[in-house]
Amino acid sequence: MKKDDLLIKLVELRNQANNAGSKEAVERQHSRGKLTARERIEALVDSGSFVELDQLARHRATGFGIENTRPLTDGVITGWGYVQGKKIFIYSQDFTVLGGSLGARVAEKIVKVMDLAASVGAPIIGINDGGGARIQEGVAALAGYGDIFLRNVKYSGVVPQISVIAGPCAGGAVYSPALTDFVIMVEGTSHMFITGPDVVKAVTGEEVTQEELGGAKTHSSKSGVAHVVCKDEKELFLKLRELLEFLPSNNGSSGGFITEQAKSQENKGKKRSKQRNDDIFELMQLDDLGIYDVREIIDTVCDTDEFFEISGAFAPNIVCGFSRINSEPIGIVANQPSVYSGALDVDACEKAARFVRTCDAFNIPILTLVDVSGFIPGVDQERSGIIRHGAKLLYAFAEASVPMVQVVTRRAYGGAFVVMGSKSLGADVSFALPVAEIAVMHAQSAVDIISRRDLEMFEKGSPEFIAKNRELVKDYYEKFANPFLAAERGLIDDVIAPNEVRSKVSSSFAMLKGKKAVNVFRKHEILPL
Repeated sequence: MKKDDLLIKLVELRNQANNAGSKEAVERQHSRGKLTARERIEALVDSGSFVELDQLARHRATGFGIENTRPLTDGVITGWGYVQGKKIFIYSQDFTVLGGSLGARVAEKIVKVMDLAASVGAPIIGINDGGGARIQEGVAALAGYGDIFLRNVKYSGVVPQISVIAGPCAGGAVYSPALTDFVIMVEGTSHMFITGPDVVKAVTGEEVTQEELGGAKTHSSKSGVAHVVCKDEKELFLKLRELLEFLPSNNGSSGGFITEQAKSQENKGKKRSKQRNDDIFELMQLDDLGIYDVREIIDTVCDTDEFFEISGAFAPNIVCGFSRINSEPIGIVANQPSVYSGALDVDACEKAARFVRTCDAFNIPILTLVDVSGFIPGVDQERSGIIRHGAKLLYAFAEASVPMVQVVTRRAYGGAFVVMGSKSLGADVSFALPVAEIAVMHAQSAVDIISRRDLEMFEKGSPEFIAKNRELVKDYYEKFANPFLAAERGLIDDVIAPNEVRSKVSSSFAMLKGKKAVNVFRKHEILPL
């Protein structure tokens, strides 16, 4: 073939690859409110930065007539590009080509970009929208999933791995997203489940819709599988770009991608913090029944008023997410007093433990805001393994080596205080507000136990009983629960005023920058799963 003919052939093949899905298939995709695989990549990466790999790939399967359908790309678009100048690797399943199903060649393409990403130290973004294992390829397709799972595990904690669920993701396909660091879903169009509604009905008799079984709402509020939910794909890729700003490229670097906007927000944060000092002071002087939204404190402490929350609808009694202090990304774990008085349960412990370990893996400092009344009691919690799940959170903080700063805002009772990133578990710096109560239990509960006989001398509810009870509660607080006693004993480093929280936290993280931790050698830890 002549040189010109070869170039013409190359152009033709590229055109075929770029339009591998039929016009009808593309129209169906759009009619469902979904972008195509290529449109999704374009929505994410900087304009013109995407470099495609294996564009001319075809499957080599035979049987059931599949050998007569061999489209270019084979149903997945792979390559690398840049997001705000930050290198990322990406694969995007193409539902318009063979239903985005995974065969051996598709798996090979995905594995290739995963290996490249790990070798150069860059995040891996997987956009899932496919029909699962390609039936015509049998065990070869299943083995392909195994190859992907192996790399999900191998590169866990090495480079950030983010899964976008932009359509169906069922059967064995769900395990790759479950092994990644973050899962993002879209309302109405994203579905994840091991077995679909038809199988559930056949086996159990239960009738359930796809949305009820594995939609974004279910996985964001019930199962905890989804960490971020977006109303549509436009919001999805904006959120994904925002998340990438907080993450380093790999575990050998620190600090996310710092935009000019992030830098400018530092001064805005200082100004806003000064303006809201009085509000926060009032906020933190609430009585025992008072509630507040801990996000208000987060907003005051951090540079920017944009808090990127993780799993906001799941276990809302604890708040986890990313923000910035001194223009640098930090992870925040905070009890939420407006839900269960900030008490910890099974889901809250697991949610926070996972987030802490993610931050630690990628060198993201952690700020812990503590207002915890204890662990939620009950038969269900005990039988669900609150001991085991609480141990996960304890373990996560204890093994973390990143800079850690703790602020006790109000209540810190019992073992829950220790578990929430205390000095005992390795917090580098710990502060408490003057209204904080740090004790084995609430003062009234303690009095009910240790001073029961003193109170029995009086008729319950009488003025004498009330006066004596008030005296005993005050005495307990002064002797056992006040933050000054905790500071005296070194359980916290200082008692600070509400208007000092931002400056103290900020200076602490600045001091801790460059912290080095030496860990003993071991093959791996035995996490209390």
